[in-house]
Amino acid sequence: MIYAITIYGEPGVFESLPQERQDEVMSGHGALQEKLKARGEFVSIKLMPPTSAVTINPASAVDKSPLITDGPFAETKESFLGFYAAEFDNLDEAMEHAKMISSPIARLEVRPVAWAGGAISSG
Repeated sequence: MIYAITIYGEPGVFESLPQERQDEVMSGHGALQEKLKARGEFVSIKLMPPTSAVTINPASAVDKSPLITDGPFAETKESFLGFYAAEFDNLDEAMEHAKMISSPIARLEVRPVAWAGGAISSG
């Protein structure tokens, strides 16, 4: 089954850390990516800052257009920063891999996903 490891945190916190601490956090991501690469295909996405987002709200009536606004949907300090998606045998295995990127600056969520199709290529 495919599991997603989603990452939530406060934008800008990572960038404000001393370089040594940034390197420590990123070493976990590097180790996870190497381990996932050795297992097969995986996806890793880092979202750009919430200030680059737009929100599309449902139309208020059938004859109206959706309302598009600048910024993220929720006005909170914490936001969705990115995710990994990979095949794991079960939730326990997915959680063991997620622990590789656990840090005090982000909260992780591990959840099974149903593939809805499509493919993304960086090239």
